[in-house]
Amino acid sequence: MELMHQLQPYLKQLRLSGVLETLQVRNQQAIDSQWTYIEFLSRLLEDEIERRAQKQLALRLRRATVNTTKTLETFDFNFNPNLSRQRILHLAGCDFIRQKRNLLICGPTGTGKTHLSQALTHAAARLGFSALFINTHKMLAHLNGGRADGSWERRLQSYLRPDLLVLDDFGLKPLTPPAPEDLYDVINERYEKGSIMLTSNRSPGEWPDLFGDPLLASAGLDRLAHAAEVLVMQGRSYRAQGRQRLEDEVQLGLTAVGQEADVG
Repeated sequence: MELMHQLQPYLKQLRLSGVLETLQVRNQQAIDSQWTYIEFLSRLLEDEIERRAQKQLALRLRRATVNTTKTLETFDFNFNPNLSRQRILHLAGCDFIRQKRNLLICGPTGTGKTHLSQALTHAAARLGFSALFINTHKMLAHLNGGRADGSWERRLQSYLRPDLLVLDDFGLKPLTPPAPEDLYDVINERYEKGSIMLTSNRSPGEWPDLFGDPLLASAGLDRLAHAAEVLVMQGRSYRAQGRQRLEDEVQLGLTAVGQEADVG
């Protein structure tokens, strides 16, 4: 303990204070296993590298504002068997981000689009990519708010910096001016510079009408769809299943109450 106390100021000066977390354990292992000095030092450095990697991952996930429980490990591939596990795992390799291409995920509500997009965001963070996950309507409201205090440009930059920008629930709410123009600016500024992952429960054929301006829609959607990966999710709804279970339980409860009343 006295030796570690002596080492503490040196490690702190070298910004290696984390070594203290495993120093005592590694020291005992070195004694028991008769490690060489080089082996002992190597293990300590491995610990520090792993510690820093985990710290950086936690920071990337926090900045991504992603739900850390929504991962590929917790995604139920068996619920909708039409979804290709192999393709999802390929997307998790994030080649589309390296190539600065977009990923468009479409399908009915409740089929797992948001969970999957968060899981792929988590996979991107694990591979060292910066990301930001946000509801499309909230992003557009945030941008519009910047007009009042002159921070619009700064707010726009926050959506251009990440390697991956995830826009969830595109088209769920109407795009009222100036939202179409702001969305176009985000798409245009990220075009071939950074990836967009977009989820929508509307079919792509409906997207042009959301802009209200045919020219703006054409220009924006052409850039969004250019060389993009498209993933169509079909099948049952997770939420509908839960709603049906709730309705069944309520009906059973009402039936039980009715039976008790009849007996009374």
